[in-house]
Amino acid sequence: MDENVVVTPDDIGDLKPKMKVKGKVFKTSLAGAIVELGIDVYGVIHISRISKEPVARVVDFIEEGQEIEAWVYKVNPDEDRVQLTMIEPVDVEWNEIKPGTEYEGEVVRIEEYGAFVDVGAERPGLVHISEMDYGYVRKPTDVVKEGDTVDVRVINVNRRKKQIKLSMKAMVKPPIEHAKEDAAKHDEPVPTAFEAAFRQAMDKNGENGLE
Repeated sequence: MDENVVVTPDDIGDLKPKMKVKGKVFKTSLAGAIVELGIDVYGVIHISRISKEPVARVVDFIEEGQEIEAWVYKVNPDEDRVQLTMIEPVDVEWNEIKPGTEYEGEVVRIEEYGAFVDVGAERPGLVHISEMDYGYVRKPTDVVKEGDTVDVRVINVNRRKKQIKLSMKAMVKPPIEHAKEDAAKHDEPVPTAFEAAFRQAMDKNGENGLE
């Protein structure tokens, strides 16, 4: 659903959460506002859903008779209740974010310890520098820059603190897996650590003319 497309409902049954609607403020109160939606049921906006900023007085943000745009927050056709919000809903809700879930996101901020990636949730998630690559990463900008699109996997989520820990390296195969695949393609056995060290020593001796 495109949350920026305004929907014109015929009745309450047409309304779904995150739908964008237009309406006219019918009445304001200390607790919020009542909005005419052009159907038999009014929409209600609680004061806490008028703005991300603290709202002390509803009339400082909206007035009676004003045309507004809002999103459906909750709808209950059985009770003829429609709750609205003027705060644009996020693409990904907290209850949808679980370890193992994969997303494509945008790098929005870089710190010394990692990069923050916007996956469409209320807050960006953190890819710690240790989760950027399997090899040593000296600084995050060696791997990503702001504006990059990256694939990430959720490794931990703390809904109480609203923190999301992400991994980029979890989205790619470890180097040993690549080595095994390459060896399999050429029907060559993967050398053991001893064999690899022995070959390296032999190659070095050859370069020094010690064969």
